[in-house]
Amino acid sequence: MEELRRSKTVTLPRLNRLSPSLESTALKIMEESGELAQAIGKFRGLSGERLRVEEAEAMQMVAQELVDVAQTAVTMMFVLEEQYGIHLDEILEEHVNKLRKKGYCD
Repeated sequence: MEELRRSKTVTLPRLNRLSPSLESTALKIMEESGELAQAIGKFRGLSGERLRVEEAEAMQMVAQELVDVAQTAVTMMFVLEEQYGIHLDEILEEHVNKLRKKGYCD
């Protein structure tokens, strides 16, 4: 059995040939989140449609939509750094410390 993982590291690129703003990226996150919810809802039969895909295929679709959400969130991180001078390394460290204090991670 695979050893229990304590963290997941995801590296996603800065996208080229785009000029995202804070607002356009926020809207894109909402769009991608909706697509993720739709994929989950279809698998769970919440859309009113009869389930037409196997669980493995549905979970593949959910994973693909989740990565789209993550990519868009990373794009917003680049926007915050490049357009607003936010130091995301510090924000991420504060976030992990907050999670540790709450007992959510080691």
